[in-house]
Amino acid sequence: MQKIILVTGSTDGIGFETAKRLVKEGHYVLLHGRNIDKLKKIEGLLSKIESTGRFESYVADLSIMSSVVQLAKEINEKHSHIDVLINNAGVYSTPKVITADDLDVRFAVNTLAPYLLTLNLLPLLSSGRVVNLSSAAQSSVDLDALKGLRRLSDGEAYAQSKLALTIWSQHLGFDCKEKGPMVVSVNPASMLGSKMVKDAFGVSGGDLSIGSDILVRAALSDEFSTASGLYFDNDIGQFSQPHPEALNEQKVQDIMMTIEATLAKITQ
Repeated sequence: MQKIILVTGSTDGIGFETAKRLVKEGHYVLLHGRNIDKLKKIEGLLSKIESTGRFESYVADLSIMSSVVQLAKEINEKHSHIDVLINNAGVYSTPKVITADDLDVRFAVNTLAPYLLTLNLLPLLSSGRVVNLSSAAQSSVDLDALKGLRRLSDGEAYAQSKLALTIWSQHLGFDCKEKGPMVVSVNPASMLGSKMVKDAFGVSGGDLSIGSDILVRAALSDEFSTASGLYFDNDIGQFSQPHPEALNEQKVQDIMMTIEATLAKITQ
């Protein structure tokens, strides 16, 4: 059965490979990118696939929270439901570290934008799934850095933003366990050959299909149907414990309160 699936950051890397795989399998894929020319190029590539799959595109800069809200509004206006949201878009390094909302771009794109997008799409996702692209790189979250008040190195900001993403995935997933949607975080595997890995580490990296395969499994397979609140580590091929901080109830509460307060300040 055809599913309606939104893949953020679908113009390159794991996001593109996932979107391509889903279109090939006959699904209706909502493509997202921040560059309209890249999106048109991807549309051209996908149009050559012989399949019953469909696609449409949305442009949004996920480093700007008002743009995230607008993206959700456009999808809400066009669709009465979506089956899966794959929060794939992510940033490791960029020349402009501070966003228009005075946030570190890693926390903005990797943590806050997917949370805000998910909340704004919840009415469409009640019986669906949310799959969040986490990472093996996770480290203790500096709340001031999350608020945009402290500058970190690229590696520190990325690892902390991915742990914060994993924590809100766990928190929201447990909260939605009975009513839906299913919310899970996934480390797609370390050092895959994405643009991010090439920019950060200067290596070509592994086969991107390893990452797209696990995202498609998380989006569609029975294996993940009861995985809400859990973390899947594709480096070991199984559900696992995230960073210890995600198991610290007080720190989880502090991080969730900081996420909510930061977004409230920006979007009020």
